[in-house]
Amino acid sequence: MAEHPVGAVVCAVLAALFFALAAVAQQRAAAAVPEGVSLVRALVSNPRWWAGVVGDIGGYGLQVAALALGAVLLVQPILVSALVFALPLAARLNGRRVSGRTWAGAFALTVALAVFLLVGDPSTGNADAPLHDWLVPLIVLIGLVAAATVAGIGAADPARRALLLGAASGSLYGLAAALTSYVTDLFEHGIGHVLGSWQTWALVAAGITGVYLQQRAFQAGPLTASLPAVTIAEPLAAAFIGLTVLDERLRTNTFGLAITAVAVIIMCATAIQLSRAQATS
Repeated sequence: MAEHPVGAVVCAVLAALFFALAAVAQQRAAAAVPEGVSLVRALVSNPRWWAGVVGDIGGYGLQVAALALGAVLLVQPILVSALVFALPLAARLNGRRVSGRTWAGAFALTVALAVFLLVGDPSTGNADAPLHDWLVPLIVLIGLVAAATVAGIGAADPARRALLLGAASGSLYGLAAALTSYVTDLFEHGIGHVLGSWQTWALVAAGITGVYLQQRAFQAGPLTASLPAVTIAEPLAAAFIGLTVLDERLRTNTFGLAITAVAVIIMCATAIQLSRAQATS
């Protein structure tokens, strides 16, 4: 399919807005569930949480459209802008002001994102990579998700728990995004091909587990403690799969790669800073 980067960017920005609305609704629902109470049971009986699910479905539909028009390396980083949409909305609903430090962090994320897109200039790759190309990157990514999950569940500090569980959730969302383009293409060949593909079931498993871990992260603390980690981990995980499995490339020179790497470091550091700022507020 031909690339349509402008359409991909528009769909990705709209997806980020939907995801932001969903995150605010779901975090408010999850945060109201006390520790020791069944999280799943409490959420499925909460209309606000279901409103967030509707937002997620809309966001995912737009994300699928964006991935059909552009590369994973182009689409996924744009979803970081969900943080910029979510922060003022969450603050307004909670009767709080967004601090200057928080806005500065969100601005730094946005600038780093723009640098990644403009300097890196990501290309599309090979969506139907064979299983043997997936094995090592998949093992590495799942290992990191498992480590973050275990550390997050065992963390005594709520902000740290939200950060680690959010990172695990976002990484699974990134994996799901990398699988989405291939799975949606399978529908052209019939439902049998869809159900017979390991990518379909990996996508379902990553999505369901990611949603659960995200709700656990939302339960642990305010949105600014968890959403930065989710929004940063997702494009990084997707970029990792895009580069190592799908043969996507950053069309830039050595200097451009260095600038892109600095942008990624800034994105990660800012996510951690936002979480720590919330922990001390």
